[in-house]
Amino acid sequence: MVFWWHLATQAFNTPNFLQAQGLYQIKPKLPYIPGMDVVGTVVDKGCDVSEAQLKIGDRVYCNTALCPYGGGGTGALAEVISISSSAVFPVPDQLHMSSVANLGRNYCAAYHSLKVIGNVGPDDLVLVDGASGGVGMATVELAKAMGAKVIAGVSNKDKGTLPGTLADKVLVYGRDRESYKQFKKEAKEACAELGHPQGASVIVDVVHGDLFQDALVSCIKPLGKICLVGFVAGQKPIKPGLLLIKEAMVVGSLWGRWARENPVAFRCNMNEILNFMVEGKIDGRADNIYSLDDYIKAFELFENNAGRGNTVICIEPNKSSCSRAKL
Repeated sequence: MVFWWHLATQAFNTPNFLQAQGLYQIKPKLPYIPGMDVVGTVVDKGCDVSEAQLKIGDRVYCNTALCPYGGGGTGALAEVISISSSAVFPVPDQLHMSSVANLGRNYCAAYHSLKVIGNVGPDDLVLVDGASGGVGMATVELAKAMGAKVIAGVSNKDKGTLPGTLADKVLVYGRDRESYKQFKKEAKEACAELGHPQGASVIVDVVHGDLFQDALVSCIKPLGKICLVGFVAGQKPIKPGLLLIKEAMVVGSLWGRWARENPVAFRCNMNEILNFMVEGKIDGRADNIYSLDDYIKAFELFENNAGRGNTVICIEPNKSSCSRAKL
């Protein structure tokens, strides 16, 4: 089932940047067109796509990584694309197109860690590092929407503003071993203050590097889960001894394979995320907006580690499709 649609906004995030350098876990054949998450309007469709599924003119979100023919999530940085209907989800009328552009790379990644792996519920405690970035901020928002308490970790004070509006605690872990040690101390104290003296129920790690071994493992409760989502600070060997003592589970969190193998459950998750947005429990922001002509600036934003929140490339720049977040 294939249909064609005109694109309005395309999400840009760390995976796009890493993939362009050949550093992402899925490496497309060259040459390739970047782009994983997109929002647009249906302009045509295949004869096997019913009116009940999709209609011409519908506003939809798509993740190219969900297509049966694969591609690793590429091809969305364009004005018009053809795509499998299995990778498409209707966008509620109440939402700006730009607000849902980052669903896949950010919110789906966060929700997979919190719900599918972590089974987070009311009164659980979630600790997330990299909390000012796309996945980190989505984790903060979704965890709060699910009723959990949240400790947000950021690398410096300036990055604490955005997650600080929702998280129960915002702590700075810095960039060296000494600051990691201080973060560990403060995080353990925060866990106790929030009613979880044994540690966090779930840790969502998008940073890794030395922070994982020096601080994060010590902050998980017995039988708690650490979800590995990324490694922006590099990959370091994981020592099993501390995991054994902490009785901690470390799980790689990649939602794409699970979504393709569990399409009905994944569609339910997508609907839950979209409902959170409609109800105002999470705010699908567009914090950094670039035109298609300036797409290279989006790459440079991540190259310079200056990304905050959600970044969007506006294919069709108009007020109905692109709306910048109010910070």
